[in-house]
Amino acid sequence: MSVDVLRRIVIVRHAKAEWAEEADHERPLAERGRRDAPVAGRWLASAGITPELTLCSSAVRTRETWKLMVHELPQRPKTVYEDRMYEASLGELIALINETSDDVNDLLLVGHNPSVHALADALAGDAEGDALARMARGGFPTAAIAVLTFQGSWKSVEHGAGRLTAYWSPQE
Repeated sequence: MSVDVLRRIVIVRHAKAEWAEEADHERPLAERGRRDAPVAGRWLASAGITPELTLCSSAVRTRETWKLMVHELPQRPKTVYEDRMYEASLGELIALINETSDDVNDLLLVGHNPSVHALADALAGDAEGDALARMARGGFPTAAIAVLTFQGSWKSVEHGAGRLTAYWSPQE
């Protein structure tokens, strides 16, 4: 497979979580999160985004978000629940992306702020329309989605490598 194909990275922040007495990793979605996650999945489906691989943080709220989103998609991608995404730094998220096989063209990440917002910001070398301004203004709220494209191998993903083609938030 050629590494010059157009690839897509979809970055999702988990939906709204409860502020419960559980350890942070075990926090479940709040009622609003359980409403927003399927809406986010429907947005992905309506945008024609069908990832081949999803890397999802192992935290309860990210797993619940993805399970509610994926039911809205026309096909279920391979999903890997990745412990390294919980509390990951920007560099650690880029390293995970760099590990992706070039057999995958569309990759979706479900993670946490501030790292998912930092990742979308860092990868967006340019943007279509007002997507970058809307993302900056919105602050990447819960259940927000950023879609970026780039050409090349996953190993070549670095700061400024992508083009922000879409930004969506349930609060817009």
